[in-house]
Amino acid sequence: MLVVSAALPDQVPNFPPVILVHGAANSSQVWTFWQREFAAHGWPAYAIDLRGHGRSDPVDLSHTSMHDYAADVRSLALQLQRTPIVMGWSMGGLVAMMVAAEGAARACVALAPSAPAQRIDRAVVLRTGEFGPEEYGIMSRDPENQRAMPDLDQEARVIALGSLGRESRLARDERQAGIVIESLPCPLLIVTGTADTQWPRQRYDDLGLQADYLSVEGASHWGLVLNRSALATMIPAVLRWMAQRR
Repeated sequence: MLVVSAALPDQVPNFPPVILVHGAANSSQVWTFWQREFAAHGWPAYAIDLRGHGRSDPVDLSHTSMHDYAADVRSLALQLQRTPIVMGWSMGGLVAMMVAAEGAARACVALAPSAPAQRIDRAVVLRTGEFGPEEYGIMSRDPENQRAMPDLDQEARVIALGSLGRESRLARDERQAGIVIESLPCPLLIVTGTADTQWPRQRYDDLGLQADYLSVEGASHWGLVLNRSALATMIPAVLRWMAQRR
């Protein structure tokens, strides 16, 4: 069973729902601050734990594909009364674009997403198996020793570390080989951080999709979801973009 964390406005919302999709080897906890702000501004926010992640039922992820993750999000979208905006971070950003490409979203927001490809690289070998957050440079669970999270405060690092889990080797190899998205039938916003060395703005120069862009000063890759100083300016900008395209 998939677990979805809902943060709902106090009053009947005027805005459509937002589905939040986490990145690789983590969970919906990374959306803690985003959900709080969305609900406070009238946006129902649903943070999904993809299969085998977070509080969703544990499964063997060895053969789980990117299309399986997209199916999880699409299933949630079909249960909502209004067509949602889909928003994802890192791997989740690509999952969000996959769902949007199928016509299941009214808009898509991608925070430093794994980029889609224009063609599949058949030379990449697709392997099965699982791996953990150490593959992304997180070797310790000590909040004081996290080089990948230089702009996060202590509380945010604890949230980030609490979100960590296992990931599908097959899904990662599929991203390396290329997930092809030829077009999107809805608006797309790509958000990048100036301190993100993993997925800087330049990585999307050859995206091949029409998109709006937002650059966030001083935000690292993790900072796009958990740097509260950066979120203070980023979230209002994203909300304005969403409101204009709802």
